[in-house]
Amino acid sequence: MGDQGRRNAVGDQGRGNAVGDQGRGNAVGDRGGGNAVSNRADSPPVRHIVVIGGGIVGLAVANELVTRGDRVTVLEKEDHWAAHQTGHNSNVVHAGLYYKPGSLKARMSVAGNRSMIEFARRNDVPVEVCGKLVVATSADELPRLHALAQRAEANGVPAKLITAAEARDYEPEVACVEALRVESTGIIDFPAVCAALVRRLEGQDLRLSTPALAIRPGSRGGVEVATPSGVVRADVLVNCAGLHSDRIARMAGLTPAARIVPFRGEYFELRRTSLVRGLIYPVPDPTLPFLGVHLTRMLDGSVHCGPNAVLALRREGYRWRDFSGRDVAEVARFPGTWRLARRYARTGLDEVLRSFSRKRFAASLARLVPAVREDDLVPASAGVRAQAMLPDGSLVDDFLVETAPGQVHVLNAPSPAATGSLEIAKHVADLTR
Repeated sequence: MGDQGRRNAVGDQGRGNAVGDQGRGNAVGDRGGGNAVSNRADSPPVRHIVVIGGGIVGLAVANELVTRGDRVTVLEKEDHWAAHQTGHNSNVVHAGLYYKPGSLKARMSVAGNRSMIEFARRNDVPVEVCGKLVVATSADELPRLHALAQRAEANGVPAKLITAAEARDYEPEVACVEALRVESTGIIDFPAVCAALVRRLEGQDLRLSTPALAIRPGSRGGVEVATPSGVVRADVLVNCAGLHSDRIARMAGLTPAARIVPFRGEYFELRRTSLVRGLIYPVPDPTLPFLGVHLTRMLDGSVHCGPNAVLALRREGYRWRDFSGRDVAEVARFPGTWRLARRYARTGLDEVLRSFSRKRFAASLARLVPAVREDDLVPASAGVRAQAMLPDGSLVDDFLVETAPGQVHVLNAPSPAATGSLEIAKHVADLTR
């Protein structure tokens, strides 16, 4: 991704209106139009930074910036925090075994596994380090399983190849020829993490129901963000807008090569929760950025099954009937869409058929746990993944950040961005300097 200018490959908690009752307009340029100010002659200037996006990455970035002495305004267009990707995922704290060694996904998920679990324990956020199994269900999957074990070792993730009998000690109902046991994987409540971050941001200017309408250079330097409630003036802009991150970047004057394509992931709950004790994953297809349909025991004891991956017809399209002409037209006009479709035509068709067929969905799960039947599946919520795609049809497989003077844009932060959010925040904060 180094050919796209100065870029780096990276990734309700109350109504939140100006937490601490700061007022809707405080810290919006009342201190010098957003220009950095200093409280003492010998202290570094206090910068005002506007963060667009109130998911876990945006809130983590805001928290990191405040920790470093900046003041922040966070703009979230929805009426609650963690409204989209953060609030609609598997809530897994990933260990970091899947990702290319040396990539930011690998580094930030491995470090993020530790920092996220530590943050949760210090802030009374529910978390359980339960471990997981990645299971090979046939002999032809064994080379990929063994390669995954080697990648885990390269990334510094403790993982152990175990026999089918040993796998059944962890998961009595699982079917496999061999498995990889990963002890450091956990389950968490990511919206509760966001609630804790919001509490830590008390006294900062946090604005719900406040979309960014326009972005322009400030008349006295910095940046101005127009919102329905007025103009926010700041020294630096940080874009953590998730499903709309590419649009915010273009609004700010950039022309990123990558385009966000929304993929919906659909989930079921398992009626017979006794069939699963922890987390059971298939061996992933290394050519795809998705981990495959898996079974996850949640903190409340329910078992979630999924997600699949189908193209959403709206950036926030959680159902097939959710449709946006603008969103569909953008995807259709982007040349990468058709190149991706040709490359993965069979896979895409299988995913669509599974979306409409509970029987097919159950069959995918039964490869891992043969006792799962169609009538075990109860429809649950869906999520939408913001996946960056390049014009050649390739899916960006690492976190991606683009910078410009006074701006930092997080343009690709799908899974494991929630796990690595505290580490991504450090990286982004560094880039604001």
